[in-house]
Amino acid sequence: MNLSPILVSLKTASAAIIVTFLTGLLATRFVAGIRRRELKMILDGILTLPLVLPPTVAGFFLLYIFGVRGPVGKFFLDFFSVRIAFSWFATVLAAAAISFPLMYRSSRGALEQVDPNLIYAARTLGMSEWAIFFKVSLPTAMPGIASGAILAFARGLGEFGATAMIAGNIAGKTRTLPLAIYSEVAAGDMENAYGYVLIILLISFIIVSLMSFFTAAAPAPRKGN
Repeated sequence: MNLSPILVSLKTASAAIIVTFLTGLLATRFVAGIRRRELKMILDGILTLPLVLPPTVAGFFLLYIFGVRGPVGKFFLDFFSVRIAFSWFATVLAAAAISFPLMYRSSRGALEQVDPNLIYAARTLGMSEWAIFFKVSLPTAMPGIASGAILAFARGLGEFGATAMIAGNIAGKTRTLPLAIYSEVAAGDMENAYGYVLIILLISFIIVSLMSFFTAAAPAPRKGN
């Protein structure tokens, strides 16, 4: 069995969760600070859209933007001689784009469960909104946020459609575990396919166990007065 798909998948999911974790928290903080309800609903829908779109459609848009003729892809190719599409960075981009909504929704839900009395008390002490976010809201909501991060990691690890669109299926470079399973089944090598399936099942079981642990540690939802 070739171990490169396992290494590529773990590297991709690890890099993607760093991007997703940071951008998810920043997006949550940004949307929460918007006062206009209509604008908040529109942004919330846009940020959640990759969760409901078929992965191949999301991959199509990524390819359109980051491909060699796309606005961003052409810019990086012309000025930095860096080709994003069909590279390992493309696998990270696909995994991050598809798993981002899970991180965003989970962190938003966890932060909404923070006791508002804690926030009011922090304001009376003269803390800024960013200080309240990092020193009060974030630590309190961390079990729920961590659970969302684990779920987003699992989604990035199992990404197939968008990865195939923008990164391709290049052995040793962009072939992740899902793509390796597809390739082995297409080639009729069921023995290797079974091995890859067993590995991803084992990783998924560990991820679900960790998610259950953090979910149990999360604070109970607030009760209305």
